[in-house]
Amino acid sequence: MKISIGSDHGGFELKKKLIHFLQSEKHNITDVGAFQFDPNDDYPDFSVAVSNLVADKSVEKGIILCGSGIGAVIASNKVKGVRAGLCHDTYSARQGVEHDAMNVLCIGAKIVDHSIVENILSEFLEAEFLEDDKYSRRLKKVVEIEQSSE
Repeated sequence: MKISIGSDHGGFELKKKLIHFLQSEKHNITDVGAFQFDPNDDYPDFSVAVSNLVADKSVEKGIILCGSGIGAVIASNKVKGVRAGLCHDTYSARQGVEHDAMNVLCIGAKIVDHSIVENILSEFLEAEFLEDDKYSRRLKKVVEIEQSSE
C-alpha cells in the first residue's frame, strides 16, 4: 500500500520506528518530514503535506504524528477529501475506517502506548470501509457538509 507519513518534533522518534515497521510490512512509504529534529517546527506543515497526498490520491492512506495528535487531526481535516481521526487504540483505528472512511490516522506520540502502536497501524491499514447503507448514508452527509463550506 502507498502511505504518506509525517511528524513534527513531538512525533519525530516514533516516526522513525513506524517507518521501519511499515517498510518491513512491504508498504511503499512517502516520508514528508520532519527529516531532522527541530523543536520549533510546526505540525500543520506536516499534516497538510500528508493530507494533500491523500486528497490527490497519490497515496491510499496517511499517518501523522505529533505530541498529542490533536493539532494534527485539526489541521488534516481542513484539507478537502481528508477524513482524519485521532486514534490511540486498535478499535478506533479499525472502526474509523470501516464506519467513517477515515483515510488519515493521527497519533499523539506522547499519548499512545508505544507497545501497541504497530497494532494500531495494522488495524488502520487492514480495515476497509463497509459499504453498508447506514455508513454510506453518513459518509454522504459528511461529504455534503464539506462541499457546502466551500
